[in-house]
Amino acid sequence: MEIRGSVPPDTVPARPLPYEGVWRFTAPAVDASVPQARHAVRDLLHRQGVPIHDDLVQGLLLIVSELVTNAVKHAALLSPQVAVEVAIGAEWIRVSVEDNHPYRPKALETDYAQTGGRGLLLVREITYEAGGSCDVEQTANGGKIIWVALPLGPVADGVTSPRQAL
Repeated sequence: MEIRGSVPPDTVPARPLPYEGVWRFTAPAVDASVPQARHAVRDLLHRQGVPIHDDLVQGLLLIVSELVTNAVKHAALLSPQVAVEVAIGAEWIRVSVEDNHPYRPKALETDYAQTGGRGLLLVREITYEAGGSCDVEQTANGGKIIWVALPLGPVADGVTSPRQAL
């Protein structure tokens, strides 16, 4: 199994577990793709029998919604399609959203009176609280992949991951 991004080699077991794998789907860069992507990821987790706590599922689905929303809202002009990839290992899950727009977003602290603009901040905070990591990578064709990797198991008390680039 090949996974883009950083996954410690000692987390991959010798024999894959029944729920491990990589799944990728594309969707048009339109508003209707946001709930469709969220439902597709939720259904995949259920179908594969991934041992994931409900709180983590809810956080992961919110992350998927925010990342796809950003691609639809900010990249649709240059990227009529977005790709969502879910990679599941023995101890982690990684979701990524890819588009063809070159802009590298950053989580911004915004005025709380505004009704939008905090999606990546929310993604970063959910990821941090779960003990995961997130980043943005450029693609060979000039687009970008925004990814989040989360541990499937609970994070030990006092153990945190460093804040990432988003």
